[in-house]
Amino acid sequence: MKNLMIGVSGVRGIVGETLTPEMLTRLGAAFGTYMNGGTVVIGRDTRTSGPMIKHSVLAGLLSTGCNVIDLDICTTPSCQIMIEELKADGGIVISGSHNPAEWNALKFFRSDGIYLNNVQAQELMNIFYQGDFHKATWNEIKTVRTDNSTIERHINRILKTVKTDLIKSKKIKVVLDSCNGAGSIITPILLETLGCELIKLHCEPNGFFPHNPEPTFVNLDDISLKVVEVGADIGFAQDADADRMAIISEKGEILGEEYSISLVCDHILKTRKGTVVTNLSTTRAVDDIARKYGCEVIRTPVGEVNVAEKMKEIKAVIGGEGNGGIIDPRIHYGRDSLIGIAIILEYIAETGKRISELADEIPKYYIEKKKIDCSRGNATKFINALQEKYKNEKLTLIDGLRIDWADSWVHIRRSGTEPVMRIIAESKSKKKTVDLINSILVEAENINLKE
Repeated sequence: MKNLMIGVSGVRGIVGETLTPEMLTRLGAAFGTYMNGGTVVIGRDTRTSGPMIKHSVLAGLLSTGCNVIDLDICTTPSCQIMIEELKADGGIVISGSHNPAEWNALKFFRSDGIYLNNVQAQELMNIFYQGDFHKATWNEIKTVRTDNSTIERHINRILKTVKTDLIKSKKIKVVLDSCNGAGSIITPILLETLGCELIKLHCEPNGFFPHNPEPTFVNLDDISLKVVEVGADIGFAQDADADRMAIISEKGEILGEEYSISLVCDHILKTRKGTVVTNLSTTRAVDDIARKYGCEVIRTPVGEVNVAEKMKEIKAVIGGEGNGGIIDPRIHYGRDSLIGIAIILEYIAETGKRISELADEIPKYYIEKKKIDCSRGNATKFINALQEKYKNEKLTLIDGLRIDWADSWVHIRRSGTEPVMRIIAESKSKKKTVDLINSILVEAENINLKE
């Protein structure tokens, strides 16, 4: 099934095509069996398919005797926090994240609010494929309980972490684009609590996305224009489940996802020395910033769980991914656009500088990200061909193939969230970065990746 993605980030598919009620109920029953009939927290983003998917999954969970706590619409990081707060055995978030509206997904979490890792996800899928689900008797089936404390609990964690009074005193003017997703509800409350003058853009939680929800350059023209129009100090754009964010400067310049983790690291490491954890596809600016403060950077395979588990293992002070996902262990071990936003506001408040000035202090790199259609079978073939071609260079093979040179790198890997091959390249020169991407695309032409 081409449009069904099963991996460490969960199960994603196109609604009505690969994500059907029958499959969703089976997935719910599989997770309920994996949880041994324990307590499961469930939440969803605003997609119009959410209610159908939720009720299908609920049927499967309840059939195994699980206690279910329904948070309804909430961000992915909010649900992760609630798993911890409510001492649940695990959780499910229904969200297609950055994928277009026709997609949706189930994200599976364990009792510490972290995604299932590769081994755990495989155990879950083995239960799914074998179909040997626990079947509760009529008197073992529980009722679904709702909990309305999600927003308060999440925001309270953030307020205890940043310098709330300092941020309030600056009355920062912010434009927020939540793409009509789950962030539309909680993020305005956070910003207003922090004393910001808020201009909302696409903050109706109706699931109709005004643009592709991935917070990248091609999708952020609206907020870029709005920031300049209203004379805002900064703009923030979130994806549909609000675990990622991008920053727009007061000049309307889209700083891009990579600046999110770079700016956060530059602020945090000034006063909290320690190790940074990020993935293989994230900008080298993070390494330069860490080096400036005498700190180490550890890189993992792409995937939030890989970064989160390593952070937890080594007690890292900050981490995340170059896609706009910030992980602050003071909040929880998961990507969270809300704490990212709060940290950036604290940075502005402390320094008194404009966000464009702070961005200018970040080491300048040019990063390009491309994706090409690729069948699973040809992914390995393509990686092997590149490995042979570049065998005399520095290679990293823990996640696809990363090739490093003194002043540049390229990472080629099969996506876990889309049926594509991702190619990410970076150097100090825009031309060199484009040339790196094109050199890999030339290699791709030699193999029909769609077969």
